[in-house]
Amino acid sequence: MSDLDELFAQIPMDQVAERLGVSKADATKGVAAALPALLGGLQANASDPKGEASLKKALQAKDESLVKGGIDLGDVDVADGVKIVKNIFGSKTPEVEQRLGAVASNKDDMMGQLLPILAPIVLSFIVSKMGGDKGGSSSGGGLGDLLGGLLGGSGGGSNSGGDLLGSVLGSVLSGSSGNSSGSSGGGLAGGLGDLLGGLLGGGKR
Repeated sequence: MSDLDELFAQIPMDQVAERLGVSKADATKGVAAALPALLGGLQANASDPKGEASLKKALQAKDESLVKGGIDLGDVDVADGVKIVKNIFGSKTPEVEQRLGAVASNKDDMMGQLLPILAPIVLSFIVSKMGGDKGGSSSGGGLGDLLGGLLGGSGGGSNSGGDLLGSVLGSVLSGSSGNSSGSSGGGLAGGLGDLLGGLLGGGKR
């Protein structure tokens, strides 16, 4: 199971669907598009020294609690999530929401609600990969490499979570021009690079 598969499998889709007032299928598609977009945006910002410093500062204030023992959306600080999303995508946030909403067959206003719910969970998950009890994933060359590893692929295993994420992402990203060799990370990151164009680096860089 890849790291992205692992995170996707932990998201309580029933809670997401109830919170957003959508079907579980729409919630699943939305999450499948939003998670790699958030990670891709963080990776793009971390590729710049100022962006990496900003992200490190944000991560220092986080812990693993949101992703330990099962994720409960009731524990998520959505107001903090709004700030995180703005820090990731900056002034390009509305356009990111619109493009993700369109490709996931949902309205962009749903993405406007979903991204702030998922953003604190994503940061908590990253903290869990930075030398916590699942240590080893963060060895090597800094946050950019860690985030690239988290985005490095999904759906390749036989587990049902990976198969689901892979199939959903395949349908979500099928409107893009496919796997781009010009995007860092390959695979998911490549598809998102095609989908979102230059939007992923819109935050604090």
